[in-house]
Amino acid sequence: MSSGLVIRLKASLAILFWGASFIATKIALRDAHPATIILLRFVFGAAVLWLAIARWRMFRRIGARDLVYLAILGFIAVPLHQALQAIGLLYTTASSMGWIIALIPVFTAILAWLFLGEPMSARKAIGSILAFSGAVFVVTRGALSVDTLRLPSTLGDALAVASALNWAIFQVASKPILRRLEPTLAMAYVMLLGGVVILPFTIPQATSDVPHLVLDSWLAILFLGIFCSGLGYLIWYDALSKIDASQLSALSYIQPLITLLIAAMFLGETITPAIVLGGAVILVGVYLVNRSATRRTVGVSVASE
Repeated sequence: MSSGLVIRLKASLAILFWGASFIATKIALRDAHPATIILLRFVFGAAVLWLAIARWRMFRRIGARDLVYLAILGFIAVPLHQALQAIGLLYTTASSMGWIIALIPVFTAILAWLFLGEPMSARKAIGSILAFSGAVFVVTRGALSVDTLRLPSTLGDALAVASALNWAIFQVASKPILRRLEPTLAMAYVMLLGGVVILPFTIPQATSDVPHLVLDSWLAILFLGIFCSGLGYLIWYDALSKIDASQLSALSYIQPLITLLIAAMFLGETITPAIVLGGAVILVGVYLVNRSATRRTVGVSVASE
Protein backbone atom coordinates (compact mmCIF):
# COMPACT_ATOMS: atom_id res chain seq x y z
CA MET A 1 0.00 0.00 0.00
CA SER A 2 1.49 3.38 -1.03
CA SER A 3 2.19 6.07 1.55
CA GLY A 4 -0.14 8.45 -0.28
CA LEU A 5 -3.03 6.00 0.01
CA VAL A 6 -2.32 5.47 3.71
CA ILE A 7 -2.45 9.23 4.30
CA ARG A 8 -5.77 9.51 2.48
CA LEU A 9 -7.23 6.61 4.42
CA LYS A 10 -6.22 8.29 7.69
CA ALA A 11 -7.76 11.57 6.57
CA SER A 12 -10.95 9.72 5.63
CA LEU A 13 -11.05 8.44 9.21
CA ALA A 14 -11.18 12.04 10.44
CA ILE A 15 -14.05 12.71 8.03
CA LEU A 16 -15.84 9.66 9.42
CA PHE A 17 -15.50 11.05 12.95
CA TRP A 18 -16.83 14.47 11.95
CA GLY A 19 -19.67 12.99 9.91
CA ALA A 20 -20.78 11.03 12.98
CA SER A 21 -20.37 14.00 15.33
CA PHE A 22 -23.89 15.33 14.69
CA ILE A 23 -25.42 11.98 15.60
CA ALA A 24 -23.32 11.77 18.76
CA THR A 25 -24.43 15.28 19.71
CA LYS A 26 -28.07 14.33 19.15
CA ILE A 27 -27.65 11.34 21.48
CA ALA A 28 -25.91 13.41 24.16
CA LEU A 29 -28.65 16.07 24.01
CA ARG A 30 -31.14 13.53 25.33
CA ASP A 31 -29.65 13.88 28.82
CA ALA A 32 -27.34 16.90 28.72
CA HIS A 33 -27.69 20.62 28.13
CA PRO A 34 -25.65 22.00 25.19
CA ALA A 35 -23.41 23.81 27.72
CA THR A 36 -22.49 20.52 29.36
CA ILE A 37 -21.67 18.89 26.03
CA ILE A 38 -19.52 21.84 24.96
CA LEU A 39 -17.57 21.81 28.24
CA LEU A 40 -16.92 18.07 28.33
CA ARG A 41 -16.04 17.97 24.64
CA PHE A 42 -13.50 20.73 25.26
CA VAL A 43 -11.98 18.94 28.26
CA PHE A 44 -11.45 15.64 26.45
CA GLY A 45 -10.39 17.22 23.16
CA ALA A 46 -7.88 19.58 24.76
CA ALA A 47 -6.44 16.69 26.78
CA VAL A 48 -5.77 14.68 23.61
CA LEU A 49 -4.15 17.65 21.82
CA TRP A 50 -1.89 18.65 24.71
CA LEU A 51 -0.89 15.05 25.38
CA ALA A 52 0.18 14.90 21.74
CA ILE A 53 2.14 18.14 22.13
CA ALA A 54 3.92 16.70 25.18
CA ARG A 55 4.54 13.33 23.52
CA TRP A 56 6.05 14.92 20.40
CA ARG A 57 7.86 17.66 22.39
CA MET A 58 6.35 20.38 20.23
CA PHE A 59 5.62 22.92 22.95
CA ARG A 60 7.16 26.38 22.72
CA ARG A 61 6.25 29.77 24.07
CA ILE A 62 4.59 32.20 21.70
CA GLY A 63 4.49 35.99 21.66
CA ALA A 64 1.75 38.08 23.26
CA ARG A 65 0.43 39.23 19.88
CA ASP A 66 0.02 35.67 18.60
CA LEU A 67 -1.51 34.65 21.93
CA VAL A 68 -4.24 37.28 21.61
CA TYR A 69 -4.88 36.26 18.02
CA LEU A 70 -5.16 32.60 19.02
CA ALA A 71 -7.55 33.55 21.83
CA ILE A 72 -9.86 35.23 19.31
CA LEU A 73 -9.68 32.17 17.06
CA GLY A 74 -10.38 30.03 20.12
CA PHE A 75 -13.59 31.91 20.86
CA ILE A 76 -14.75 31.45 17.28
CA ALA A 77 -13.83 27.75 17.14
CA VAL A 78 -14.86 26.49 20.58
CA PRO A 79 -17.72 28.29 22.39
CA LEU A 80 -19.33 29.98 19.39
CA HIS A 81 -19.00 27.18 16.84
CA GLN A 82 -19.96 24.35 19.16
CA ALA A 83 -22.86 26.32 20.64
CA LEU A 84 -24.29 26.96 17.18
CA GLN A 85 -24.15 23.25 16.37
CA ALA A 86 -25.34 21.90 19.73
CA ILE A 87 -28.27 24.34 19.99
CA GLY A 88 -29.07 23.93 16.30
CA LEU A 89 -29.39 20.18 16.75
CA LEU A 90 -32.15 20.78 19.29
CA TYR A 91 -34.30 22.05 16.40
CA THR A 92 -33.16 20.16 13.32
CA THR A 93 -32.13 16.67 12.30
CA ALA A 94 -28.56 15.44 12.16
CA SER A 95 -29.07 14.74 8.45
CA SER A 96 -30.00 18.34 7.64
CA MET A 97 -27.12 19.63 9.74
CA GLY A 98 -24.72 17.36 7.86
CA TRP A 99 -25.87 18.57 4.44
CA ILE A 100 -25.83 22.27 5.34
CA ILE A 101 -22.34 22.03 6.81
CA ALA A 102 -21.22 21.23 3.25
CA LEU A 103 -21.58 24.99 2.62
CA ILE A 104 -18.34 25.62 4.55
CA PRO A 105 -16.04 25.59 1.49
CA VAL A 106 -18.44 27.90 -0.37
CA PHE A 107 -18.37 30.45 2.45
CA THR A 108 -14.61 30.02 2.71
CA ALA A 109 -14.13 30.76 -1.00
CA ILE A 110 -16.27 33.90 -0.79
CA LEU A 111 -14.51 35.22 2.34
CA ALA A 112 -11.08 34.48 0.88
CA TRP A 113 -12.07 36.42 -2.24
CA LEU A 114 -13.24 39.38 -0.17
CA PHE A 115 -10.49 39.50 2.45
CA LEU A 116 -7.50 37.58 1.10
CA GLY A 117 -7.69 38.68 -2.52
CA GLU A 118 -8.06 35.14 -3.85
CA PRO A 119 -9.72 34.92 -7.30
CA MET A 120 -13.45 34.28 -7.66
CA SER A 121 -13.86 32.55 -11.00
CA ALA A 122 -17.13 32.10 -12.85
CA ARG A 123 -17.05 28.42 -11.80
CA LYS A 124 -16.82 29.42 -8.15
CA ALA A 125 -19.66 31.92 -8.50
CA ILE A 126 -21.95 29.36 -10.18
CA GLY A 127 -21.03 26.77 -7.58
CA SER A 128 -21.86 29.17 -4.74
CA ILE A 129 -25.30 29.87 -6.21
CA LEU A 130 -25.98 26.15 -6.62
CA ALA A 131 -24.87 25.35 -3.08
CA PHE A 132 -27.05 28.06 -1.57
CA SER A 133 -30.00 26.83 -3.64
CA GLY A 134 -29.46 23.32 -2.35
CA ALA A 135 -29.31 24.56 1.23
CA VAL A 136 -32.64 26.37 0.82
CA PHE A 137 -34.16 23.18 -0.59
CA VAL A 138 -32.92 21.19 2.42
CA VAL A 139 -34.07 23.83 4.92
CA THR A 140 -37.59 23.95 3.45
CA ARG A 141 -37.72 20.18 2.89
CA GLY A 142 -38.54 20.91 -0.73
CA ALA A 143 -41.69 22.89 0.12
CA LEU A 144 -40.88 26.48 -0.77
CA SER A 145 -43.60 28.36 1.08
CA VAL A 146 -43.87 30.96 3.84
CA ASP A 147 -45.35 28.33 6.16
CA THR A 148 -42.27 26.09 6.02
CA LEU A 149 -39.99 29.00 7.00
CA ARG A 150 -41.69 29.77 10.30
CA LEU A 151 -39.70 29.32 13.52
CA PRO A 152 -38.79 27.20 15.35
CA SER A 153 -39.20 24.58 12.64
CA THR A 154 -36.26 26.00 10.70
CA LEU A 155 -34.32 27.61 13.55
CA GLY A 156 -31.96 24.64 13.69
CA ASP A 157 -31.25 24.86 9.97
CA ALA A 158 -30.57 28.59 10.28
CA LEU A 159 -28.11 27.89 13.08
CA ALA A 160 -26.49 25.21 10.91
CA VAL A 161 -25.92 27.81 8.18
CA ALA A 162 -24.52 30.18 10.81
CA SER A 163 -22.23 27.38 12.00
CA ALA A 164 -20.93 26.83 8.46
CA LEU A 165 -20.24 30.56 8.05
CA ASN A 166 -18.57 30.71 11.46
CA TRP A 167 -16.21 27.85 10.61
CA ALA A 168 -15.35 29.47 7.28
CA ILE A 169 -14.45 32.68 9.14
CA PHE A 170 -12.26 30.63 11.47
CA GLN A 171 -10.42 29.05 8.55
CA VAL A 172 -9.77 32.29 6.69
CA ALA A 173 -8.72 34.06 9.89
CA SER A 174 -6.39 31.17 10.73
CA LYS A 175 -4.30 31.45 7.58
CA PRO A 176 -1.92 34.19 8.82
CA ILE A 177 -1.10 32.41 12.10
CA LEU A 178 -0.50 29.08 10.38
CA ARG A 179 2.34 30.68 8.44
CA ARG A 180 4.16 31.22 11.75
CA LEU A 181 3.13 28.28 13.93
CA GLU A 182 3.01 24.51 13.44
CA PRO A 183 -0.67 23.63 12.84
CA THR A 184 -0.99 21.10 15.68
CA LEU A 185 0.54 23.51 18.20
CA ALA A 186 -1.69 26.34 16.96
CA MET A 187 -4.80 24.17 17.27
CA ALA A 188 -3.82 23.09 20.79
CA TYR A 189 -3.59 26.74 21.84
CA VAL A 190 -6.87 27.53 20.06
CA MET A 191 -8.61 24.71 21.91
CA LEU A 192 -7.17 25.70 25.29
CA LEU A 193 -7.79 29.44 25.02
CA GLY A 194 -11.26 28.98 23.54
CA GLY A 195 -12.18 26.48 26.22
CA VAL A 196 -11.11 28.71 29.10
CA VAL A 197 -13.69 31.28 27.98
CA ILE A 198 -16.57 28.84 28.43
CA LEU A 199 -15.69 27.60 31.91
CA PRO A 200 -17.64 30.20 33.95
CA PHE A 201 -20.72 29.75 31.77
CA THR A 202 -20.78 25.97 31.54
CA ILE A 203 -19.52 24.60 34.86
CA PRO A 204 -22.78 25.27 36.81
CA GLN A 205 -24.89 23.46 34.18
CA ALA A 206 -22.37 20.62 33.86
CA THR A 207 -22.30 20.16 37.64
CA SER A 208 -26.05 19.62 37.51
CA ASP A 209 -26.06 17.35 34.44
CA VAL A 210 -23.03 15.09 34.94
CA PRO A 211 -24.43 12.98 37.84
CA HIS A 212 -27.47 12.12 35.70
CA LEU A 213 -25.76 11.19 32.44
CA VAL A 214 -26.45 7.66 31.25
CA LEU A 215 -23.97 5.38 29.51
CA ASP A 216 -25.10 6.32 25.99
CA SER A 217 -24.58 10.01 26.71
CA TRP A 218 -21.12 9.43 28.17
CA LEU A 219 -20.09 7.36 25.17
CA ALA A 220 -21.37 10.07 22.80
CA ILE A 221 -19.53 12.83 24.69
CA LEU A 222 -16.30 10.81 24.89
CA PHE A 223 -16.53 10.24 21.15
CA LEU A 224 -17.04 13.96 20.51
CA GLY A 225 -14.11 14.96 22.69
CA ILE A 226 -11.52 12.27 22.04
CA PHE A 227 -12.21 11.40 18.42
CA CYS A 228 -13.79 14.55 16.91
CA SER A 229 -12.04 17.37 18.78
CA GLY A 230 -8.83 15.48 19.54
CA LEU A 231 -7.76 12.71 17.19
CA GLY A 232 -9.69 14.12 14.23
CA TYR A 233 -7.67 17.32 14.24
CA LEU A 234 -4.38 15.48 14.72
CA ILE A 235 -5.07 13.15 11.79
CA TRP A 236 -6.30 15.92 9.50
CA TYR A 237 -3.41 18.30 10.09
CA ASP A 238 -0.86 15.51 9.80
CA ALA A 239 -2.31 14.62 6.39
CA LEU A 240 -2.41 18.29 5.43
CA SER A 241 1.36 18.56 5.94
CA LYS A 242 2.04 15.67 3.56
CA ILE A 243 -0.31 15.93 0.57
CA ASP A 244 -1.81 18.68 -1.56
CA ALA A 245 -4.46 20.67 0.34
CA SER A 246 -6.93 20.65 -2.57
CA GLN A 247 -6.72 16.86 -2.79
CA LEU A 248 -7.25 16.52 0.95
CA SER A 249 -10.18 18.94 1.02
CA ALA A 250 -12.02 16.87 -1.60
CA LEU A 251 -12.41 14.12 1.00
CA SER A 252 -14.73 16.38 3.00
CA TYR A 253 -17.44 16.00 0.38
CA ILE A 254 -18.27 12.57 1.80
CA GLN A 255 -19.08 14.00 5.26
CA PRO A 256 -22.79 14.68 4.58
CA LEU A 257 -23.21 11.19 3.15
CA ILE A 258 -21.70 9.70 6.29
CA THR A 259 -23.99 11.81 8.47
CA LEU A 260 -27.08 10.71 6.55
CA LEU A 261 -26.25 7.02 6.72
CA ILE A 262 -25.34 7.03 10.41
CA ALA A 263 -28.40 9.14 11.33
CA ALA A 264 -30.64 6.67 9.51
CA MET A 265 -29.03 3.72 11.31
CA PHE A 266 -28.85 5.09 14.87
CA LEU A 267 -31.51 7.80 15.09
CA GLY A 268 -34.10 6.42 12.71
CA GLU A 269 -34.13 9.65 10.72
CA THR A 270 -35.89 9.44 7.37
CA ILE A 271 -33.91 10.10 4.22
CA THR A 272 -36.47 12.02 2.16
CA PRO A 273 -36.15 12.71 -1.58
CA ALA A 274 -35.99 16.47 -0.81
CA ILE A 275 -32.97 16.02 1.48
CA VAL A 276 -31.20 13.79 -1.03
CA LEU A 277 -31.87 16.16 -3.93
CA GLY A 278 -30.97 19.29 -1.99
CA GLY A 279 -27.86 17.64 -0.61
CA ALA A 280 -26.79 16.54 -4.08
CA VAL A 281 -27.16 20.11 -5.36
CA ILE A 282 -25.06 21.37 -2.42
CA LEU A 283 -22.30 18.92 -3.22
CA VAL A 284 -22.30 19.83 -6.92
CA GLY A 285 -21.97 23.49 -5.96
CA VAL A 286 -19.22 22.77 -3.45
CA TYR A 287 -17.35 20.73 -6.06
CA LEU A 288 -17.48 23.60 -8.56
CA VAL A 289 -16.29 26.10 -5.95
CA ASN A 290 -13.24 24.02 -5.04
CA ARG A 291 -12.43 22.43 -8.38
CA SER A 292 -9.81 25.02 -9.22
CA ALA A 293 -8.25 25.03 -5.74
CA THR A 294 -4.48 24.99 -5.61
CA ARG A 295 -2.04 23.86 -2.94
CA ARG A 296 -2.77 25.42 0.49
CA THR A 297 -5.55 27.70 -0.72
CA VAL A 298 -8.97 28.20 0.80
CA GLY A 299 -9.72 24.51 0.42
CA VAL A 300 -7.70 23.85 3.59
CA SER A 301 -9.67 21.99 6.24
CA VAL A 302 -13.14 22.46 4.82
CA ALA A 303 -14.63 19.79 7.06
CA SER A 304 -16.23 20.69 10.42
CA GLU A 305 -16.13 18.65 13.57
